[in-house]
Amino acid sequence: MKEEQKRRYYSISDVANMLGLKSHILRFWESEFSVLRPRKNRAGNRAYTERDIKIIRVIKHLLYEEKFTIEGARKRIKTDREIIHEQLPLPLDSPEKKPEINKSEMEEIRGELKSVIEMVKEL
Repeated sequence: MKEEQKRRYYSISDVANMLGLKSHILRFWESEFSVLRPRKNRAGNRAYTERDIKIIRVIKHLLYEEKFTIEGARKRIKTDREIIHEQLPLPLDSPEKKPEINKSEMEEIRGELKSVIEMVKEL
């Protein structure tokens, strides 16, 4: 488990195994809950962060333990944003902390932005 804690991104199968869910459930929840939007790498594979995993835990709790319907859980998350924010403390709480700049990650983001711009231009 220590190795997993050091990782920045997790695959869909890693997250599914961690939380006792099937991969298709996670993909379905992405389509149902706008708050759940994991990044995708260049190959199109989902890359889940700790934040995404915390959101999934909230959704799973609402659906499986509190027995909400999907529509009910979606409304609960939409109306009570604190349910998510309580689970998601920001890592940069203090203003003196500056984010680390990962050059390769920035290049990947730049490439994604360029492709979005090209798609918009084609519209």
